[in-house]
Amino acid sequence: MAWVILEAFLPLEIIVGMLFVMGNAQDFIHKATHGWPKHIDNNVWDVAMERRDKKLMEMLSSSSTPN
Repeated sequence: MAWVILEAFLPLEIIVGMLFVMGNAQDFIHKATHGWPKHIDNNVWDVAMERRDKKLMEMLSSSSTPN
């Protein structure tokens, strides 16, 4: 009986291992392509807020520099 359980774990370990490999491969490819880690659940609203925040920070930093 124990041999049957051990025999079933080998394919399961292979499947789980390949899932981890594919997830890490996607992360590595995204970092190599874009230069930063992928943002999870980054929808249109989040992108718009990031652009707004970036623009506000640029405006704030340009207005605070002495002439």
